[in-house]
Amino acid sequence: MTPREIVGELDRYIIGQGDAKRAVAIALRNRWRRQQVDGDLRAEISPSNIILVGPTGVGKTEIARRLARLAAAPFIKVEASKFTEVGYVGRDVESMIRDLMEVAIDLVKEEARTELREKAEERAAERLLDLLFPPPVRPAGTPVTDDDRDEGARRESSRDKLRVRLRSGDLDDREVEMEVSGRRGSTIDIFGPQGVEQMGINLQDMMGGREQKSRRKMRVDEARRLLIEEEMEALMDHEKILAEARDRAESSGIVFIDEIDKVVAASGKQGPDVSREGVQRDLLPIVEGSAVQTKHGTVKTDHILFVAAGAFHGTSPTDLIPELQGRFPIRVELTSLGAEDFVRILQEPEGALLKQYGALFASDGVEIRFTPDAVREIADVACRANESTENIGARRLQTVMAALLEPWLYDVPDEFSDAVLDVDGTIVRERLGSILKDEDMRQYIL
Repeated sequence: MTPREIVGELDRYIIGQGDAKRAVAIALRNRWRRQQVDGDLRAEISPSNIILVGPTGVGKTEIARRLARLAAAPFIKVEASKFTEVGYVGRDVESMIRDLMEVAIDLVKEEARTELREKAEERAAERLLDLLFPPPVRPAGTPVTDDDRDEGARRESSRDKLRVRLRSGDLDDREVEMEVSGRRGSTIDIFGPQGVEQMGINLQDMMGGREQKSRRKMRVDEARRLLIEEEMEALMDHEKILAEARDRAESSGIVFIDEIDKVVAASGKQGPDVSREGVQRDLLPIVEGSAVQTKHGTVKTDHILFVAAGAFHGTSPTDLIPELQGRFPIRVELTSLGAEDFVRILQEPEGALLKQYGALFASDGVEIRFTPDAVREIADVACRANESTENIGARRLQTVMAALLEPWLYDVPDEFSDAVLDVDGTIVRERLGSILKDEDMRQYIL
């Protein structure tokens, strides 16, 4: 996708924040551009990492969510506040790369499953036919007679008819008995200085587990699902999948680090906050480019794109250690949202809140309609609530809508159904006006 197409796609779900959309669109397109460069120069082109700065509820996380779907590349979102400096209890920063590798493997596996599904279904169907219509047991070395050939032809004809019925689903209710297997992992836990998760070790994989087989009776449709899974697993080239996943993680992986401001200490501040600098210093080699050991091999981070985001209340991106600032050359300020933005957010995105509630009421046979002045009033209430209490941005719309519609959501469908609810500005003011006036209610309801 071109940058314009990426921004256009983001516009379908996110209102405003054009600068942030342009920045991530260019960064995403640059991944593709780098792949077109030949020779040693490709290795020299580093991604331009981005910091998104803005208050909560303005679209930072939503941009990340939509970017993940557009990228069709390994993508992981982590919270910087969950990480601790090496040597302390908590997750170490390298775990984000291990998680990225797991995402890449799942992505490549899913593509392989799609490609192999048809062949796996054919092989599973033949195995099911063997269960439904077992072939005759012939002792080794027994000569084949004309009667045997005639019987074989009749059996093949019967098998073809059974195959047609199997494909149509006529046999789904029948029962078959088949052997199922499952690995039983070890119950021993091992704890290192950083814990099992940080070590990147899967004890079951390391020790192999114990293969347990048993015979079970099940319906044909359940047996078909199990056999398809077995056949797809057998058809997969796992070494090729790992190699492709590693290449994708290294060349097109994206790591979104949310709440980066939580590991920043305000300028000149002393005390426990100073220890947050340790997390930044641990992040530095990952962002600069290093080799991280995973249970699937070494993953290089030189060309992984890092997008960080934070509100930076009481702090600033300039409070990051200088070395880390230098690794995030693109800084984008996201603007606070006002009543006009809320009006658009309520109506325009494909997953707009009014459309969501419309679908919820429709499931009970009720149509709910909002007049323009009702939408404007909802936006104004959300804006005033943000001004008088904590500003949580567009997330306030969810709490306002929940408070407004709660009585109807409770009454439907017991009190009424197959009806039309028209919500206008007067109804919104009546239902939410008292809450806005009462400071205690405003604090806990809105």
